Order: sequence, then C-alpha cells, then structure tokens
Amino acid sequence: MRLLLAEDERSLSRAIVAILEKNHYSVDAVYDGAEALAWLENGDYDGVILDLMMPKMDGITVLRRVREVGNQVPVLILTAKSEIDDKVLGLDSGANDYLTKPFNSRELLARIRAMTRGQTAQPDSRLQVGNVTLDRATFELSSPTGSFRLANREFQMLEMLMSNPKRLIPTERFLEKIWGYDSETEINVVWVYISYLRKKLAALHANIQIKATRNAGYSLEELP
Repeated sequence: MRLLLAEDERSLSRAIVAILEKNHYSVDAVYDGAEALAWLENGDYDGVILDLMMPKMDGITVLRRVREVGNQVPVLILTAKSEIDDKVLGLDSGANDYLTKPFNSRELLARIRAMTRGQTAQPDSRLQVGNVTLDRATFELSSPTGSFRLANREFQMLEMLMSNPKRLIPTERFLEKIWGYDSETEINVVWVYISYLRKKLAALHANIQIKATRNAGYSLEELP
C-alpha cells in the first residue's frame, strides 16, 4: 500500500516514514502543500497523511482542491491544532480522519488501517493462487511445503500479481505503485525483485510462475 506524507517538520517526517516502512507501507514524503498537491495530481496513492500548517499552501487548501477534482483518496489530517473548530473544518473539507500531535505510533497505524479499509477489504486477509497463499496480515508466503516472510517490496509486488492473476502488469506500474512516480529508481530494480520472488516460489514448489512479456511487464500464470 502506497501513502503520501505531507509534513514540513523534517525530523517528524523521517520518524513517520520509518514507522510506516517498518509496517510494510511505501511512502513518498513531501514538505510543503504545493508539492503535496502536485504529487496527488500525478500519483496513485492508497492514502494521504496531511499536515495542516505547511508552507506555500496549507493542508485545508490542498484537501479542498483534491476533492474538487473528484479525487476521493482517503486523507488523515495530522496537526498540532486540537481545537474543535479546526477538526470540524478539516472533516467538512473532506478529510476522513483527524489525529492531533503528539500521537502514539500505534494509534497512527490503526487510523491508517481504518481509513483505507474500504479499499483493501476482503472476505479473507489471504490471497490464494494455485497452491500458494499470501497472508496480507503477516506478509507470509506459503505452500504445502513451507513458507517465507516477505520483505516490504517483495510483498507489495507479489500482492499486485496475486490480486490480478493472468493479467499483465506493466513494469512501469510496479515502479509507480511501489517506488513512486517521481522515483529515480532504475527500471531494472523490478527485475531484481521479480528474481527474488521467482526463487521463493521455486523453493516452495509453487504450481504458478511469474511470466515476463518482453518490453511489456509481468503476469502470474499457472505452470503448464
């Protein structure tokens, strides 16, 4: 799951990024409102953590502009302001939730899970294709012969593939969704992670494979 964090206090931003990445989120961090709006206009996010008091453009203005163009990405306002009027203004402007600084990291994570639940809700937290199961709660990839706990980007990549079996996913889509549209990451890093996943699937004696389509992307297919 990919999040945008808009927080101008850089030490706090670094701390939040560390918390989120440790919990298997991909995070793009920006430091002013204008930058946040630009990234939201060009990126594809599952959720936004938005500070109210930012340079260049305040969080309420960013939120209103995002909602005006029909973007319904879940937004959690994170701010030092605790007055009821500020909370009401944020919620009335289209925010999904409101968290006041200072905050507990467990509460932050719980609120992110709650506001993004509608996008990720499934009858079961497990994805299964062939004889392979991916547990989205524990990040465990398993088959009848064993299991692995996947690293953050391995998990996100395989989740995309297993959520769309037999569907071709462009290489650029992996980069955009997992590393961020403005990332300077080379495209061959996708191949590296595909290689990691192929080795794990082989070790689990999976009856599915990650198929490469030249100059196009990857898909999850059943073994012949």
